[in-house]
Amino acid sequence: MAAARWAGEGWVGEGRPGERRAGGRRASRRRAGGRGASGRKAGSLVVLAVALVGLGGCGEAPQGGEPGAQASQAAGAGAGEAGQVGQSAEPGSAAAGGEQATGNASDPAAGPTARDAPVILITGSTGGLGREVALEMGSTGAHVIIHGRNEERGREVVEAIEAEGIGSAEFIAADLASLDETRRLAEEVRSRVDRLDVLVNNAGVWLEADDGRVITDDGFEFHFQVNYLSHFLLTRELLPLIRASGSDARPARIVNVASTAQRPIDFDDVMMEEGYSDGRGYAQSKLAQILHAFDLAEALDGEPVLVLALHPATMMDTDMVLSRGAQARASVDEGREAVVNLITSPDVRSGQYFRGLTPTEAHDQAYDEEARERLRQLSLEWVG
Repeated sequence: MAAARWAGEGWVGEGRPGERRAGGRRASRRRAGGRGASGRKAGSLVVLAVALVGLGGCGEAPQGGEPGAQASQAAGAGAGEAGQVGQSAEPGSAAAGGEQATGNASDPAAGPTARDAPVILITGSTGGLGREVALEMGSTGAHVIIHGRNEERGREVVEAIEAEGIGSAEFIAADLASLDETRRLAEEVRSRVDRLDVLVNNAGVWLEADDGRVITDDGFEFHFQVNYLSHFLLTRELLPLIRASGSDARPARIVNVASTAQRPIDFDDVMMEEGYSDGRGYAQSKLAQILHAFDLAEALDGEPVLVLALHPATMMDTDMVLSRGAQARASVDEGREAVVNLITSPDVRSGQYFRGLTPTEAHDQAYDEEARERLRQLSLEWVG
């Protein structure tokens, strides 16, 4: 599918992904399809965040990422990149190795990064699904902030986007297994751009079963922190910028890349000290992302910000899936189309959960207001 192009107040062209109107339960028990793109101006704001990350199928391997996300490597790269800290390149300066890794989205005369071009941050975008979404959005004329832990791979994505001469890009390295690094990522974004139209919380990990239960330096179960809690913090830190960037005609968006692999959160043992398994850790973190997407959508009702979550595709042909000896059941192109649909479609509604291009329902716990409130309060305590 050819990419849509940015035309001042929206994406246009035959390449815009399929338009679907219906669907999905709202975060409450209502079965409507969520709020439309315009929204009301009234409404109070609860400062929340959404975690969306990684990909997968129900009980299946997450999509994206690098083979064998070992704890000793702080998890893999690619669509699930969250690993070790690198040095970020300043706008207009040379990145490691002397190569330019960024444009300047705040400069109104900077060509494709002019002020009317949307600015999009995609976590975990140096490989896998995140990389494919970044390349496509760059081809629409957007300014894309690439995130990951590998400088070389980050520069490669930046160069691929800028070689087309349509959009622009820059790279920021950060380790989502560290809350301090996540705060630094948010600080870097705020220092480099004066708007953020779209946040795609895509980075995620799924540890090997042989790794056992891994605790981060911050004291949290590894899947829970990387896939959910760090994105909660990142979105909370960037939410004022996102809110200021949206308008009724052009709402900002937060897209949570979750999964059909969803296990209810045990609030008596969130870090799974008992009964841990890699599949349970992954699936619980994925449902946490959806709970928070629904919670934030409800909190922002009336604001020009749409919050959405999705399972992009099942068992995509990414390194993480193939390296585990699993049989791919979908292409990364299918996942990319699903994510791009939520970034660009004028017909999605805040508070929806999608499976691919189709709005559907998530696990029942996602509609439990008490569960969402408990997760929110605990997360606010944990991130400080």
